[in-house]
Amino acid sequence: MMRLIQKLILSPENKLIYATGLLTGTAASTGGRYMVVTKGPLTGTIASSNSGGFFGAELRFSGNDIIIFEGKASHPVYLSIMGDKVELKDASEIWGKPVYETTDLLIEAAGNKNARVSCIGPAGEKLVKFASIMNEKDRAAGRTGVGAVMGSKNLKAVVVKADEKQVEYFKDEMMKVVKKQTKILKEDGVTGEGLPALGTKVLDNIINSTGAYPTKNFQFAIFEDVDEVSGEALVEKGYLQSNTGCYGCPIRCARKTKLPNGRSGEGPEYETGWAFGADCGVNDLNAISEANFICNDLGLDTITAGATIACAMELYEKGYIDKDELENGPELKFGSSESIIYYTEKMAYREGFGDQLAEGSYRLADSKGHPELSMSVKKQELPAYDPRGVQGHGLNYVTSNRGGCHVRGYMISPEVLGVPEKLDPQELEGKPKWVMTFQDLTAIIDSIGMCLFTSFALGLDDYREIVNAGNSV
Repeated sequence: MMRLIQKLILSPENKLIYATGLLTGTAASTGGRYMVVTKGPLTGTIASSNSGGFFGAELRFSGNDIIIFEGKASHPVYLSIMGDKVELKDASEIWGKPVYETTDLLIEAAGNKNARVSCIGPAGEKLVKFASIMNEKDRAAGRTGVGAVMGSKNLKAVVVKADEKQVEYFKDEMMKVVKKQTKILKEDGVTGEGLPALGTKVLDNIINSTGAYPTKNFQFAIFEDVDEVSGEALVEKGYLQSNTGCYGCPIRCARKTKLPNGRSGEGPEYETGWAFGADCGVNDLNAISEANFICNDLGLDTITAGATIACAMELYEKGYIDKDELENGPELKFGSSESIIYYTEKMAYREGFGDQLAEGSYRLADSKGHPELSMSVKKQELPAYDPRGVQGHGLNYVTSNRGGCHVRGYMISPEVLGVPEKLDPQELEGKPKWVMTFQDLTAIIDSIGMCLFTSFALGLDDYREIVNAGNSV
């Protein structure tokens, strides 16, 4: 049955949907988000990945709220939306190229440096189960394998540049609310201080200190070398160049980084740093950042990529993967900086042992007779929070409609950060109601096109107010 489902997911019958939100492209703080929705190859069920940057806003400016792709092109193509002119163009010359180069070539072809590009890399073309869709090079609709569905349709990219902002809303009413909410966001300890200063990697030491920082494929919950890979270390080692933000964002949590070898880009984010770091037992921030850049350029979900390597490391160390299978690649041992870089690239191209890794940790572990070594729900790898240390967050994992996911109901807010109130992370009583509330609130935030991070400072009444102001209700 699962094989049939997988076949259907990567068939022309599956739909790939780009969807903006109600407030995407408006003056709402962080109002630049969009979703990619489909049936996902990693989980075999509903797949939806959210991304920021500027692509979503530009798509809304063009007068297109939603794009639905059906069928399969006979050859590689990309969708070009230039003002009112919408057409599918040949992408044969860019098929096989990585994300950064693809983005530059398509902007050049558009003849407008302000054009926005959403595309897949080689991982999507090779139908890697956790391939992502990238926009602005480093922004990712990352989880659930949406990039593989895009690749299965021979669709390389979507390029958009609007002639004018075709987004209608009540600007005067909205701006009154925007000013008030921006003030709240800037005065909040998380959105006004922690995230702007260190980005999402402000969480490394916080989560590690609570005993919920999964280490060596969740065998442990504290990483002794966390200080070597934390957000603070990114600053101390001189990798951090500046912070930046997505469309309409006053938080500006994104990190522009540069490595000693000259390679630069955005990240790593908290989840990425953990996946290639503590989860793989690696304390080399340079190697972690390099693996992050490879994922962005080749189009891989960083969480599943790192977690799958961590799973492989445990399988290898326990003797369930033979050395001969690695085809002269580095040994998959915890702590190996070489392995996380080498196998990240191999899985994107499905080369050698990378072909097995490209199926994700569950299928890999199951093929070796030990599915219990895959730390996943619905075959999607768990992110950087050990559910044994945060019980409500664990409940969110098992009830999330897309499997192992932290952003469907971020119970870390009340259980660790104390937002909107502090809950005992080990207490079970009353948690179902909290999980349901956070999952419902997340659905609202995603639907209106704002960033989930605003929920650290804003509440349901604030979202109701901004929606009503923009629509004059």
